[in-house]
Amino acid sequence: MRLLFTSLGSFGHTFPLVPLAVAARDAGHDVVFATSEDFLPQLRKAGLETAAAGLAIKDAFGQAFAESGPSGPPGPRRDIPQEVLMPIVAKVFGELMPKRFVADLLPLFEHVRPDLVVSEAGNSGGAFAAMKAGIPVVAHGFGRVSGDDPVVMRIRGAIQEHGAELGIEVGDDLAFDAPFVDICPESVQDPGFLARTTRVPLRPVGWSEPGELPAGVLDKRRPLVYLTLGTAMGHAGVLTEAIAGLSGLDVDVLVATGPSLADAALGDVPPNVRLEAWVPQAALLPHVDLVVHHGGSGTTLGAFGAALPQLLLPQGADQFSNADAVLAAGVGDRLLGAEVTADAVASKAGHLLTDLSVRDAARTLAAEVAAMPSPADVAAQLPTLT
Repeated sequence: MRLLFTSLGSFGHTFPLVPLAVAARDAGHDVVFATSEDFLPQLRKAGLETAAAGLAIKDAFGQAFAESGPSGPPGPRRDIPQEVLMPIVAKVFGELMPKRFVADLLPLFEHVRPDLVVSEAGNSGGAFAAMKAGIPVVAHGFGRVSGDDPVVMRIRGAIQEHGAELGIEVGDDLAFDAPFVDICPESVQDPGFLARTTRVPLRPVGWSEPGELPAGVLDKRRPLVYLTLGTAMGHAGVLTEAIAGLSGLDVDVLVATGPSLADAALGDVPPNVRLEAWVPQAALLPHVDLVVHHGGSGTTLGAFGAALPQLLLPQGADQFSNADAVLAAGVGDRLLGAEVTADAVASKAGHLLTDLSVRDAARTLAAEVAAMPSPADVAAQLPTLT
């Protein structure tokens, strides 16, 4: 069977599809993964055949800002009013990137001739292209569905307008009446989404670029706290407060600063804090005692699977919805906006490290994750989804 996987080019949108793509290849299917050129080297490290399609997200934002007036792309330290930023985000994810993916994928289909397209849920252009070409399509989620988040609703409206231009009717879940491969455990998924969607559950298996764990992880002598704000929304002020709070506890702290923030932005750190620009997160989580993070879907789901308590410091996108889900499941806590102070981080982190009820809830959720079908199980189902 010939399969074409496609996603937006970003860690949070591309990496969740890699385990299923690898499992499908290992099962003997011909697999091609199409995304923006800047992410193709990451996929080749997973041994996948690749093809360039779509715009890089940073280029799409640059184009949207150039067309809309304000100069420069959005970032964690830019003070851009919501009334300016929301239409920009909608334009990027609902118009510019989908249109480019449709334009690039249609000729690629002529060359690859896939029997099935697996299109990441944020990449409506992949689904639109498959539908225009008459190829069966399966949606692949990257985390919990955000429901009625205002930004998501704005993007959804732009996608529906683009679909109408192509003669394609788009429902509220953006699943295009296709099966939806869902890596979010059912107990924390949006109930409305569960009721409306043909769901194919898939265990969230973390994938990250191979690499060695930092020194001190495998031979740790006291609790290890992992602190990250992800790959796109690093914020020196938030990390500084979190480091100040965590470093006062009897723990070691490993900070992944990410590509959007230089180590120098944080200045000198206490001796029990280690800064790393990048860590192999999937390999790291089994050795961690607490995750303090932004609430990105990959980190949230990874912590679910590793039975870890979480303290969320959401910065944007779906992170607030994920924080709500973590709190409701009893597996962690959150701090929002100005609540992120050193004292508050220390208090909540200290509690999460010792609260047995949180540990029990985290173990229960991890057992649910472990019982979900594996990538190999779902790869075996793919021929039945055409």
